[in-house]
Amino acid sequence: MAINLPNELHKFCSHASRLRQTFEETKKCFEDINTSANFDGTQIIHAILLQEEETEITNTVERPPTIVVFGQTPYAKSRIVNELFGKKVLPPLENEDSGVRLRMVRFKLGDMPTVSLTLPDDYDLVDTLEADNGPWHTIPKRDLVISDHHSGSGDSARGIAHLEVTQNHPLLRFGTHVVVAPTVPEGLTEDIVQQCVDHIPSILVYGFSSDQLHDRDVQDLGEIGKVTSFQPICFVRVPPPGSSTIDTDPPDGTDTLTMTHPKSPPSQYHSRGAESEPAANGDAAAARTSDISHPSTDLHQLLRRLGYLPGSEGKYRPALVQDYFTVESIFVERFNEFLPKFCKFAHQILQGCLVNAATVLNNSHTRCLKMFILSAFDMAREMLITPKKLEFVKEKEEELYKSLLAVAVSKINEIKDLISETIVDISDSVKEECAAFDLSPYGIGEDNKASSKEVKQCTERIQEVVLMQLNGSVAGKLVSSVNILRDSYTGTLTRCLESLEGKSTDTPEEIKTTVALKQILNAAYEVEITVRSSSSFIKSLLEKMKQLVQSMPWKSPPVVDSEWKRKVAAEMLSSLSEARLAKSIAGQIKERLNKSHEQFAASLKQLELRHTGRLDRIEEQRLKLRKVHAPRLAKLALESTSLRDTVLYGMPQMGREIGRGQYGVVYSCDSWANFAPVAIKSVVPPDDKHWNDLALEFFYTKNIPEHKRIVALRGSVIDYMYGGGMSPAVLLVMDRLQKDLYTAIKQGLEWHHRMQVAIDVVDGLRFLHSQGLVHRDVKLKNVLLDKENRGKITDLGFCKPEAMMSGSIVGTPIHMAPELFTGQYDNSVDVYAFGILFWYVCAGHVHLPSAFEQCANKDQLWQSVKKGLRPERLPVFSDACWQLMQSCWVGEPLRRPYFGDVETQLSQILAKVRRRRSGENSSSSSNGKEVSHSRHISNYRPNHFK
Repeated sequence: MAINLPNELHKFCSHASRLRQTFEETKKCFEDINTSANFDGTQIIHAILLQEEETEITNTVERPPTIVVFGQTPYAKSRIVNELFGKKVLPPLENEDSGVRLRMVRFKLGDMPTVSLTLPDDYDLVDTLEADNGPWHTIPKRDLVISDHHSGSGDSARGIAHLEVTQNHPLLRFGTHVVVAPTVPEGLTEDIVQQCVDHIPSILVYGFSSDQLHDRDVQDLGEIGKVTSFQPICFVRVPPPGSSTIDTDPPDGTDTLTMTHPKSPPSQYHSRGAESEPAANGDAAAARTSDISHPSTDLHQLLRRLGYLPGSEGKYRPALVQDYFTVESIFVERFNEFLPKFCKFAHQILQGCLVNAATVLNNSHTRCLKMFILSAFDMAREMLITPKKLEFVKEKEEELYKSLLAVAVSKINEIKDLISETIVDISDSVKEECAAFDLSPYGIGEDNKASSKEVKQCTERIQEVVLMQLNGSVAGKLVSSVNILRDSYTGTLTRCLESLEGKSTDTPEEIKTTVALKQILNAAYEVEITVRSSSSFIKSLLEKMKQLVQSMPWKSPPVVDSEWKRKVAAEMLSSLSEARLAKSIAGQIKERLNKSHEQFAASLKQLELRHTGRLDRIEEQRLKLRKVHAPRLAKLALESTSLRDTVLYGMPQMGREIGRGQYGVVYSCDSWANFAPVAIKSVVPPDDKHWNDLALEFFYTKNIPEHKRIVALRGSVIDYMYGGGMSPAVLLVMDRLQKDLYTAIKQGLEWHHRMQVAIDVVDGLRFLHSQGLVHRDVKLKNVLLDKENRGKITDLGFCKPEAMMSGSIVGTPIHMAPELFTGQYDNSVDVYAFGILFWYVCAGHVHLPSAFEQCANKDQLWQSVKKGLRPERLPVFSDACWQLMQSCWVGEPLRRPYFGDVETQLSQILAKVRRRRSGENSSSSSNGKEVSHSRHISNYRPNHFK
C-alpha cells in the first residue's frame, strides 16, 4: 500500500469540502444579488456562473476521486490493483491465456468484505457467487472472470454486470473508488470507458505487461484519450509473471516527476491484419495511431505519438482560465518504484483539480466584484451629475427667459422701428399686389362700378392682403433678431432635459420640461401675425382696419379700379400705428413668456422631485452594494484564492516577528511560492466586519497591476485551525523589504535619498489614483525601502476605489485631511497626507511637529486641524519645499495640486540641489579646500533634534 496515498486523498477531500462550502455560498450570494441589485426596473449587476465554470467546480467538489486501472492484460491490471491495496485482492492471472475476459470491478468502502454483481443501472443481480460460500481474502477467480456461457443470450445480464467489492481499507475511507476496467475481446468502447471514469476527478493508471502494442491496445488508448480529453495517465511496466520487479535500470537523469521515458529494448508493433485500421474516434490524436507502423518503435515513442507523454503534439483539454494547472502523463519503468511515483502523480492530479476549480470559482468572484466597482462608479457619477444637470437647466432657462423678456420689454423701440421699416419695405409690393387683385368674383363688372356692399368686400380683401404681407415680413425679421438664442440655448438645454427625462421614465408627456422649453422659445420667434390668429395683437389690428374702412369718405360708390385699390392699400398702411403694433407684439410675447416660464418651472420642480427619489434609491442601492454585496463576495473571493494558494504552496513557515500594528502581526518568512524573502501579515478578524474589511483590502491590493512603487501582495492562506478552529487567521504574503521610512529617517537617511523616496511615494500614489484607488493612510511607516533606498508604498488596508468609499473616518490622525471628518472626500486626502509626510522628509527627524504636540488628545488635534492648524516651518526648509508642503495641506481640496505637478516640483528641487552640490564639490577640488558640510541641507540638524 502506498503510505502517503490515503493522506493525499484525505487532504483532497478536506479541501474539496471547503471549496464546496464556498461554492454553495457563492451561488446563494449570486442569487441574492440578482434578485435585489436593481432599481427602477434596471438591472445593475447580473452575477452568474458560466455553465462551463459550474461544471468544472461541481465535478471536483461533488464526487469523490476514483482510481481507474487499465491495462494490456488481466494480469497487468491485477498486479497493479494488488500493489495499490498491498495485498492480493485479485487472484493471480499470470497462467491464464489472452482470451480471459475480466469483468469490470469496483472497490468501495465497507465494514466487511463483500462481493456482489451489479448491473449498469445500479440494480443488484441476484446470483450465487463463489465468494458467498465462505470467508475469502482474494476474490474467487470464478466470480471475476466472464465465462463464455454468461455472454450468451440466456445469461446476458450476468455477462454485462460488474463486480462490486467492499473492503475496509485506508485507500477507500474517504469515498475513493478503485475501478478495474473490463477486458473486452473487440477492445474498449466509448461507453465502457465512460462507465469506468464516471467519477471526476479520476486518477488513471495503465499497465503494460508486454513490449508489444497490438491494434486492440492502440484502440483502447485512443478510446481512453477520446473520453477523458487526454487526461494524464500513469503508465507502468508490469514485471512478467513470477518476478517482483524489472531488472533493467532507468538511464541516468530520469526525472521522477515528468517521467520522460528511458531508452528501453525495442518492442514490436504487431498488426493483427493488413486491413486493420485505427479506431475512428473523431480525435486528431487518435487518428495519428495510423502513423504507428514502425516495427522497432518502443512504448515511449508510441505513447508520445498517441499524444500522452511530453514531446507529443499535445492533447490538452481547453482551459477555462489562463493559469490553468496542467499535469503531464508519466511512465514508470521499474515496478518497485511504482507506488511512490504513483503517489506523487496522484498528488498532482488531485492538486490540479482543486487548483483549477478554485481558480475558476475565484474568477467568477473577481468578475462580479469588478462589476460592482464599475457600477459603483456609475452610481456615484449619476448622483454627482444629476443635481448639476438640474441646476444647469434651471440657470440656462432663467437666462433664456430673461433674454427673451428683454426683447419684449426693453426693445419696444427696436420692434417699432422694425415694424416701420417693414411697412416701408412692403408698401410698393402691397400696392401692386392689391392693384392686380381680381375683383370679378365680388360682382364688379367691366365698368368697375360697385355698390356699398361690394366696396366693403373689396376693402376687406385688400385688408387681408395687407395683413398677410405684414405678417410674413414682421415675423421674419423678428425671428432673425432673436434667432441667436436658438443656437445658444436650444441644443444644449434640450439635450440636457431629454437626458434627465429619459432617466425618469414615468414623466407624463404634458408636463415634460422639453415641451415647456419649446413653448418658451415659441413665444419669442414663432409669433404668428395672421388673420386666423386669435391673439390680442391681431384683434387690435383688425379693429383698426375696421375703423379705417368705416372712416373712409364714400359719398358715392367709387370706381373700383387699380388706382383705387392702390389708394386703399396705401391708406391702410399709412394709418397703421407702429407704436401700438410694437406694444401689442411686446405684450403678446411677454404674456406668452411668463406663462411658459411658469409652466417650465412647475415641470422642472416635478422632475427634480422624481430625480430626488431616484437618487435616494441609487444611494440606497450603492450603500447595499458597498456594505452587503461587495464585502460578502470579497470574503468568498478571499476563501477561494486562499484555498488555491494553500493547495499549490502550502502553509508558509513563519519566522521571527518583524512588526506589529493595530490589525495584525508581521512575521518574516524565508520563501513561499518561489518568492524570497517574504513577510507574512497575520490577521485574526474578530468579527464579520473585520473579515469583510480584510477581504476587500486583499481584493483591491491583489488586483492592482504590479508596479515598482507598490509592495506586491503575493498570495494569501487561511489557517482554519488557528485558535482551535474558532478564530481562523488570515495570512497575507507580501514582499519583504529592508525597513520603513520612519526607521530610515530615524537612522539618519541622507537628504537626497529622502527626496528620492518622496518622489517614489508620489509615483506610487499617482499609480493608485490612476486605478481609481485612494490609499487614505499615507505615513512614514507605510513606506518601505529596498536595498537601494528606493521607496515602495505598503499597507493598503484603507485603500479603496473612490466610488466604494463610504465616508468612514480612517487614517492616522496627524495625516488626516480636514474633510475626512465630514465623510465627504476624494483622492485629494492623499495629497494632504503626503504634505505632512514631506514635512518629516524635509525635517530629517521623526519628532511630532511642535504645533501638534500642544494638542492634549486626538479630538483636540482634529478640531485644531479643522480650524487650520498645520506643522510649523523649520529653519532647514527651503522656500520651494515649504511652499510645496503648504500647497499640499491647504484646507480646500480643490486648491491642492495634482500629484503630477508635485512630482515635477520634487524632481526640480532634487536636481537643483544636486547641481549646486556638484558645483561646490568642483570648487572645493580646484581650491584644495573642503566645503563645510554644515552648509549642505542633507547633513543639517537643528540642535534641539540632535
